[in-house]
Amino acid sequence: MIRRFTGDDHTALASGLARAGADGWLLFDFQGHNPIAGRMLALGGLGSRRMFVLLRPGEQPVAVAHKIELQPLAGFPGRVVPYAKWEELHAALRELVGGKTVAMEVSPRNGVPYLDRVPHGVVQLIESLGGRVVSSEPLVTHFVATWSAEEAAGHFKAAEVLARIAREALGFAVSQGGKGLRETELQQRVMREMEREGIAPDHPPIVGFGPNAADGHYEPIPGKDRALGKDEIVLIDLFGKFPGAISADQTWMGFSGPVPPDEVRQVWAAVRDGRDAALDLVRRAGAEGRTIQGYQVDRAARDVIEKAGFGEYFVHRTGHSIDRDLHGSGPHMDDFETKDDRTILPGCGFSVEPGVYLPGRFGVRSEVNVYWGKPGENLGNGEGGVVITPSEIQKELILRG
Repeated sequence: MIRRFTGDDHTALASGLARAGADGWLLFDFQGHNPIAGRMLALGGLGSRRMFVLLRPGEQPVAVAHKIELQPLAGFPGRVVPYAKWEELHAALRELVGGKTVAMEVSPRNGVPYLDRVPHGVVQLIESLGGRVVSSEPLVTHFVATWSAEEAAGHFKAAEVLARIAREALGFAVSQGGKGLRETELQQRVMREMEREGIAPDHPPIVGFGPNAADGHYEPIPGKDRALGKDEIVLIDLFGKFPGAISADQTWMGFSGPVPPDEVRQVWAAVRDGRDAALDLVRRAGAEGRTIQGYQVDRAARDVIEKAGFGEYFVHRTGHSIDRDLHGSGPHMDDFETKDDRTILPGCGFSVEPGVYLPGRFGVRSEVNVYWGKPGENLGNGEGGVVITPSEIQKELILRG
């Protein structure tokens, strides 16, 4: 059932609405198409009809729901307006939105697809009934994209386990260059270790050898995967979580030889230094108590990689929001695919994962995660501030001994 707002929630709702320039937050869902509304409403089951819920600070919520789908609203902490005919739906919505500005999950010009969840036709409907629609982005960041202390603790634990699994898997893999080790074999090895530790993968890990590592979202396929040769790049991207916690998402790199070529070392250094420049920006902002926006983190990493001469091969954003979804609804670290100017709020988590991909040759990515702690929050490794996971991030390629 919809969360019962506390006084602090109403204060945050009022603050978010003020930033959005809205009178209320109008949540809309149809058949689960809007995961943000689903997270806020937590009704469960299949909603086969349109549902709207208006949230305003200091007031009880108002739900507009179809008469054949009222059961999930039993115990709703507010007023329920049932409808059956479209005329009844329009009349109920006109009462809610007429003369008001409402925040909804829209993103102008589809600038942030993870936020742009409400169909254009629904926006047109609200506007035809006298309402005005603006983006709910500050509300989504606060209420959907932030972590609880328990979720953060679970993430920290998973991050350390995944880092150990990755290091061990890479140590094994680089020793097998030229011995027939296949990408899917290494993938299964990693998955067995994750299962043994009780970590559920969001998706099978990405394992890429040599030129396959130059495909940022490569997926090894049995029978079509590659055997690891000598003196080749090895990339492992693994992600997963403990039940009820937040996923950890990491990428680690190795080389199946004792001495990488100069170009491999140069690309690794550019990616690592770009990653660290982004992390330094975040740490400084956290220490100084100032806010930053997602695109600024991307720019910090991208500037380093461009200066190193590999900018044209860095073909994706620097990082993505992480919440209950691996690719979450909060601010992304992006000044490339989009210009994400959403502010990173305390409690938000995200990845930092710059990469350089030389088509047909090799690719390098280094990925860690960041949690921007809430003031006074006991994170287990410090009070508040910015936490990088895992606690020991990769500094050098893992090489064959």
